[in-house]
Amino acid sequence: MPTSVLILVILVLSVIGFYLGRSRVLAQAGGHPSALHSVPSYYGFFVAIWAGIPALFLVLAWIALAPTLIKAMVLDGLPESLTASMGRDALNLYWIDIRNLATGNIVSREPDAALIDAAAHYNRLHALSSWGLFAIGSALAVVGVAYARNRIAPKFRARNRVERALSIFLIVCSTIAIFTTIGIVLSLLFESARFFARVPVGDFLFGLHWSPQIAIRADQVGSSGAFGAVPLFTGTLLISFIALIVAVPTGLMAAIYLSDYAPRRVRAFVKPILEILAGIPTVVYGFFAILTVAPLFPDFARGLNAFFEALIGINPGLDASANSAIAAGIVMGIMIVPFVSSLSDDVINAVPQAMRDGSFGLGATKSETIRQIILPAALPGIVGAVLLAASRAIGETMIVVMAAGLAANLTANPFQAVTTVTVQIATLLVGDQEFDSPKTLSAFALGLVLFVVTLCLNIIALRIVRKYREKYE
Repeated sequence: MPTSVLILVILVLSVIGFYLGRSRVLAQAGGHPSALHSVPSYYGFFVAIWAGIPALFLVLAWIALAPTLIKAMVLDGLPESLTASMGRDALNLYWIDIRNLATGNIVSREPDAALIDAAAHYNRLHALSSWGLFAIGSALAVVGVAYARNRIAPKFRARNRVERALSIFLIVCSTIAIFTTIGIVLSLLFESARFFARVPVGDFLFGLHWSPQIAIRADQVGSSGAFGAVPLFTGTLLISFIALIVAVPTGLMAAIYLSDYAPRRVRAFVKPILEILAGIPTVVYGFFAILTVAPLFPDFARGLNAFFEALIGINPGLDASANSAIAAGIVMGIMIVPFVSSLSDDVINAVPQAMRDGSFGLGATKSETIRQIILPAALPGIVGAVLLAASRAIGETMIVVMAAGLAANLTANPFQAVTTVTVQIATLLVGDQEFDSPKTLSAFALGLVLFVVTLCLNIIALRIVRKYREKYE
């Protein structure tokens, strides 16, 4: 029995419980809601909560524990003559074959009698687990409906109980978010510590050469690896800087136009169209960058060489590669324009109208009011919008992979191919990797640096925006 069917049954029983609880308390009150302590729907929600929450907790616990229990029971049922010669790794591989054979997938060995019997045992236990979960979960939901329905009465404080349950639910959700963040940080710290135990921190943060390819075996010919991340940091900053050069003026001018110059109909049409840019998948931006934008720059570089040679008789020798930082930066800037424009538009509109009226009353024009009154007043919020857009640009991967390439070049030339931290993380973790090698562990060190940088940018931006809101709200 699929778990989804049980969840659907629990939801149906919760809905039934809602109507049973509501109708029962109205019948007890003689059809007069004024005689009740709470609104009738609260009594229905009280019964629905007792029908759904305990059963759903059982489902979650069962899903978490059942695979481990089934694995232990299946492995305990294997012949001792078979398991005695197996180590832990071999036993785990054998368990994978049992599960693959039971589910109809390909196994790594010729199925023998013990493997076939173990797969059949697995199927029996899995079916028993599914039907047992369905029976117990459905029964628990029915018991919850009956228990809650018998407890309600006209003077029962249903609203207090429901609001307390909602408060507990919100606290649990907040706690999950907190522990998820803590888990992410700890995983990065532990794996980064393993990397820095093999590669010095100074070599990583200040090294000028990035080549993580290393020999896996002692008798294998290969590079010893170079983990200087400065080329990655400079590539990330170069592309992000180009993106901000494109996004900040464009987004800020669009925000000023939409907030102070555009007619209402134009604003109602243009702003949603502009914000659609934020919803386009980044891989689509990558296609646009590599197919449309990137091919323009080799011809542009040759045109600049010819222009300077004709003007001053010197050929600067500009050479733009097919993959370049400027192509990725321009397209990334287009992508983050909505972040700047939408947030800047909000903070500009949050400037009190009294400041505009006072400026107009003193004889200032609209452009003077914008330059001397509105923009200085909205500057903290605009800075916060720019920092949030910068953190988005720093974390972008797909556009850089497709438009800027994978070469870790230490250069400030925007016409050359560069790479970023996020691209290298994706490259290092693609495919089957050995998580004991410095090559793979370096991805966690890069992730830790990226996490710290983006976290600092977000904190600074949120502090600036909060300060602005406290000033004008």
